[in-house]
Amino acid sequence: MKRMNRRTFLKKLMITGIGGILATSFSYGYARFIEPAQLTVTHHIISHPLIPKEFTGTKLLQFSDVHLGHYYGLNRFRYTIEKINELQPDIVLFTGDLLDEPNKYPHIDAVANELSRIRAPLGKFSIYGNHDHGGYGTDIYRHIMEKSGFQMLVNEHVLIKRQNESFIAIAGVDDMMLGKPNFSEMVKSIPDSTYTIALLHEPDGAMQMSRHPVHLQLSGHSHGGQVQLPFIGPLITPPLSETYYEGFYQIHHLTLYVNRGLGTTRIPLRFLSPPELTVFTLQHQALEKQQDGL
Repeated sequence: MKRMNRRTFLKKLMITGIGGILATSFSYGYARFIEPAQLTVTHHIISHPLIPKEFTGTKLLQFSDVHLGHYYGLNRFRYTIEKINELQPDIVLFTGDLLDEPNKYPHIDAVANELSRIRAPLGKFSIYGNHDHGGYGTDIYRHIMEKSGFQMLVNEHVLIKRQNESFIAIAGVDDMMLGKPNFSEMVKSIPDSTYTIALLHEPDGAMQMSRHPVHLQLSGHSHGGQVQLPFIGPLITPPLSETYYEGFYQIHHLTLYVNRGLGTTRIPLRFLSPPELTVFTLQHQALEKQQDGL
């Protein structure tokens, strides 16, 4: 084996060092500037025997965790609103964390104007996230959502009706970290055998949700971990999103879906966890074909 001289060793060491610096710089640039702007749309079919036949083909769109502020601006938000309308949803559901710091955000009316452009013939609904309550934001957030035509669901529900008086329930519970959630009040007086979709910002509340007659829970909060590594998964997940952080889960009779959200918080990076809009298409399912509630 030929012995490496000092000059060759230093040359290889320098090449390795430069390569490492370039790889680190590229990874940071991608995570900071490229992936956070790569809006993805995921489509899923939700089948269940309690979904009325009249609701087959109904499209629900979920978006979450915008965190408008220094790292997510109005121009990007306008593009997102346009994309939502292109998808032509029947129902739009927002699962919390609109502004990163509500009491410091200067463009409140502009945000309300953008949200008012969302078209959804069967309704637009929203819940509180922890950032919506934080920073003295409770009233600010409610003002924005109500001004833009969203109905706030705080430990309550609405019935969405179609022809022949068939209906489903959309329910929402207050934020688990900074609000006053009441699951029992949320589902109170929902008629028996009603297909019920519940909005809850923190996904790890699914165990509590599964004790109630709810069939599908939609959550955000986790940002999909925001930064994930191959074979390792998310590096950091917020409290109440350590168990469930991305995609579908089954908890007893309850199906949970965790949306990766749109913006970032704490650090302005996304890696292997691109921002997401989720479209769910409802489908009536014959009893003999039922499979795991999906």
